[in-house]
Amino acid sequence: MFRFITKKPLWINILVGVLLAILLFVGVISSLGWFTNHDDAKTVPGVTGKSLAEAEKILNDAGFTVEIQDSLYFDTLSPMQVIRQVPDEMEVVKSSRTVYLTYNRALPPQIEMPNIVGYSFRNATMVLENAGLKVGDTTFRPDFAKNSVLEQLYKGVTIQPGAKIAMGSKIDLVIGSQLSTSAYAIPNLIGLTTTQARLLLESKGIMLASIIPNPDVRDTTNAYVYRQSPNRFDDQGNIISIRAGQVMDVWVSVSAPVIDSLGIEGSGNADSLSENE
Repeated sequence: MFRFITKKPLWINILVGVLLAILLFVGVISSLGWFTNHDDAKTVPGVTGKSLAEAEKILNDAGFTVEIQDSLYFDTLSPMQVIRQVPDEMEVVKSSRTVYLTYNRALPPQIEMPNIVGYSFRNATMVLENAGLKVGDTTFRPDFAKNSVLEQLYKGVTIQPGAKIAMGSKIDLVIGSQLSTSAYAIPNLIGLTTTQARLLLESKGIMLASIIPNPDVRDTTNAYVYRQSPNRFDDQGNIISIRAGQVMDVWVSVSAPVIDSLGIEGSGNADSLSENE
């Protein structure tokens, strides 16, 4: 075999080698189209905005394979609606190409409720939006902390930070407004249960700030008030006034306190005072 090659002049061997290289190159180039399906290209149909099931059927019928890339949640879109596709609509690709889809979840994911109590209304709104929540109803209550969030509520009930809640839920806010110009005589809370005291104070826009129980108290809601701050009278026996938005503290015990005649004299129904009184 090698003698056949060596018997030929060198230029003939070179020429044969060049011809073989050219033939090999042409053969490879010609076969690339067959290996890569060069002429088998299709236009990707648009499925954005369609349901996931409909999108999969359209793409499969067009000769494409489908793979789910991601799922997000937007309450403004229909459940299971296709949000994004890759490749995009009208792109020309191989018919065997995989199309990746991102769709809108059917159910909102659960997220943790942030703590926005004490935040300004503007900052609270930004925190809720960043967490995927919405601002619901806003009510105002007289308080020193003007324009600050006093309470965060979900469906009318206080929601604690860290509680699980559906993304997109509405959070109602209680916002502090400036203190009322009307002053009231400090009500007598001695002998009332904590629940009764709270209702009495809230009817006048006064907040029950702290409840200090005796060691034997297990249920503060039914415990009895035996001390309050501020007191109803000053050292000279004059009635002290309080305004809506201010707060009071109470000390509670299991047993109802013995109320003397001075306590009876100052009933829990505080009369409104003029601002200058």
